[in-house]
Amino acid sequence: MKQIIAGAIVMLALFSSVNSFAQQQDPAARAAEMKQRLKTDLKLTDVQADSVVAINQEFMPQRRDIYMDQSLSEDDKKAKMKVITDQSDKRIQAVLGDDLFKQYQDWRTKNMQRRGPRSSN
Repeated sequence: MKQIIAGAIVMLALFSSVNSFAQQQDPAARAAEMKQRLKTDLKLTDVQADSVVAINQEFMPQRRDIYMDQSLSEDDKKAKMKVITDQSDKRIQAVLGDDLFKQYQDWRTKNMQRRGPRSSN
């Protein structure tokens, strides 16, 4: 009986982990989660949140390419990421305005720290 219960617990844990991993890998789920967090944390409108998410998704392939480029040093990656971030920030600032953009930058910094250190992102 103990083995059955232990097996069931292991299966539940495994299913939970797989489901969580699948959700992390699903771009639509990540975008929806980010939109909701932008609306909740920063009180953005649907249009503003949709725009910020869309801008970030537009630049994601470039960020991923830089991150995956093994020929670049960490410093080179950081420099290239900064250029991409500056480009996306200009567009986001145009959508949010100066005050909300500053709040967004602070929010983004806090969220990056909460996720822990990441290589070059």
